[in-house]
Formats: sequence, C-alpha cells, structure tokens
Amino acid sequence: MSAGTLAELAPLVAQMKPKITGWRWSEPESWHITLQFLGTTGVDQYSRLIPQLRAIRSPKVPVQLGGLGVFDRTGIFFVDVQVSPQLADLQKLVTSATAPCGFVAESRPYHPHITLARFEGKNRAQNLPDTSAPAPPFSGFIASEFLLYESVLAPAGDRYAVRGRFPLI
Repeated sequence: MSAGTLAELAPLVAQMKPKITGWRWSEPESWHITLQFLGTTGVDQYSRLIPQLRAIRSPKVPVQLGGLGVFDRTGIFFVDVQVSPQLADLQKLVTSATAPCGFVAESRPYHPHITLARFEGKNRAQNLPDTSAPAPPFSGFIASEFLLYESVLAPAGDRYAVRGRFPLI
C-alpha cells in the first residue's frame, strides 16, 4: 500500500477509534488487500508455492479505495477496494498458481477490502461503526508488487510477516 494511502486512511481510523467500542483495531502496518487466503500451509506446500507465485507475470495494478463497510457475519469493519480489471486478473492468476499446491479458491465472489477492525465480544449490532457517511475521497495508487504474508497469531492482535515479494511488471 502506498505511503499516501496510509496517510489518508490513518487519520480517518484515528478519528473513529474513540467513538466505537468493542472493536480491535488493525495496525496500519498490517493493512493489506488479500488476493487469496491460503490458511494453514505445510512445509511441502510452501516449498511448491513460492516458485508458482514467482512465475506469475502481471502488469502493475491500479488500486482505488472506496467506501467503508461492515461484514456483519464475521464482524469486520473495512474500507472497500474497487475491483479494477487488472486487480481481478491478478487475483485469478494467484488462485490459478496456488491450485497445483493444493489450495482451493473461494467460491464467493472476490470482494477486495482492507480490514480496519474486528469486533470482539457481544452486541455487535449496538457497536457498529457508522458507514452511512461517505468516506473521504482516497487517492489511488499503483501496486508494483504483491506479497505472501504469514499470519502470526498473538493475544494482543495478529501481525503479518512477509514471506515473499513478487514484482508486477
């Protein structure tokens, strides 16, 4: 994610945090757009995965953030990411590249987003962020690479470790 996008998104989140209770906020360094969630990955899968991802050839991808939203079922507050043809193509290339390693693509339509917070506790409906106001216009950016992250689970909140960087041409 570009430094400019982080600089635009961070103040919005900082402004919302004190007004909304019961949510665990993601740190800006963990903000990302998921192309495919892989889940638990064994050593053998990982060793096959890296060459598959390195073989992907895709142009750089324009990224534009949209409005704010909540996935009610999972309790995720997010900023939407518009699906450009280039982003959709990259997502398809990634899911095709991971299939020979035993990973299965989601059956649901691709809905790119950046997770800003996760709800903790009960009564989520009483503590929902207000998503009715339009989000400020965000500057777009051009993604010049995609990353392979590993989720590192911790009581204070998950963090993400970069396990691979793959350039877009």
